[in-house]
Amino acid sequence: MKIERISDLEREYARQALEGQFETHNNYRFVVRLEQAFAQRMGTAHAVAFVNGTATLHSALEAAGVGIGDEVIVPPLTMSSTALAVVQANATPVFADVDEKTFLLSAAEVEKKITPRTKAVIPVALYGLMPDMDAIMDIARRHGLVVIEDDAQCFLGTYKGRPAGSIGHMASFSFQASKHMTCGEGGMVTTNDDACALALRRFSGLGYGGISTKKARITKDDIQDPAYARHMQLGWNYRMSDVTGAVALAQLERLDALTDCRRYAGKVLEAAVQGCPWLIPQATPADCGHAYWAVAIRMTHPDISWYDFRRKFMELGGDGIYAAWQLTYLEPAFQEMRFLGRERLIRHFGGYRYERGLCPTAEQLQPQLLQLKTNYWDSTEADAQAEILHQTIAHFN
Repeated sequence: MKIERISDLEREYARQALEGQFETHNNYRFVVRLEQAFAQRMGTAHAVAFVNGTATLHSALEAAGVGIGDEVIVPPLTMSSTALAVVQANATPVFADVDEKTFLLSAAEVEKKITPRTKAVIPVALYGLMPDMDAIMDIARRHGLVVIEDDAQCFLGTYKGRPAGSIGHMASFSFQASKHMTCGEGGMVTTNDDACALALRRFSGLGYGGISTKKARITKDDIQDPAYARHMQLGWNYRMSDVTGAVALAQLERLDALTDCRRYAGKVLEAAVQGCPWLIPQATPADCGHAYWAVAIRMTHPDISWYDFRRKFMELGGDGIYAAWQLTYLEPAFQEMRFLGRERLIRHFGGYRYERGLCPTAEQLQPQLLQLKTNYWDSTEADAQAEILHQTIAHFN
């Protein structure tokens, strides 16, 4: 199996977008096609394109009505953007612990963190694996919460036969360079809720009144009317450009092949550690389909350091081993409450503290996790890395 990361199709679509000269009647046609195709592929009524995969989360929170005084429950073991988007929405991120085997947000821990101020939950499909969505959705129904899936790493992943992006009230995807499909930067929010779709569109488009769930731009007739009132509410300019949309559309049309490469790499890398008692891969439930943005392996050997294992892997020709992100609440921005003034809101509404001990399981897991890349577009490269991993294990056994 061998494919191009960026093919002639992406180049052709980008050329067509540029040939449109960004004239009003030509501009945004690729983004419209992308949104329609993405919604259809993910099995949702709506998809709204964004400039990046953090703007998506911020906008989804705003569409959910999250704001001053509200709390949003998030996992600590993931990219910090998930929690930072909550701060952007003037709300308080509250951290719930993860499951020891799947490394994903624990539904039981979510329920423990619910307070009268809790407004939403953001479960993250970490490494390409969806958390226990039925349990999370049940909790959300009982407590009147909004669920926003963070599926930045989970393209074509499934949960009990349902695609990532189709279960929560909204779902956020990222098209950043490391993701299954990319246009350099970009993102998408999917939803089946018409009101959410309109709120997403308005928030991402400067609060324009002339846009709708399916229409992201105001028209020439609108702006050629001196009486036209543009802004119905506060909004940000988070819209995706048409050149970006052109590349993303081509990637979406090739998504099966792009995802198949990563799944192949993920499976051969996991197979390389089978039988090693001190290397434990992320547990994939039988009713879930893993998308393998990366392979996460927990190293529990008491006498081998994380750094020594990585060093030997690279000496033997390995591409390197990534560390899991520092737990978000242990990052300096959270420890020192540097939120550009928004820390005053958090202190005013309960003074939630970001300190060690909030999520013991995540704190134990984070320094033990080995993250192996899967973006090998030639399967022979994945096979070679798996063999190097096997040799590394043999060195320490």
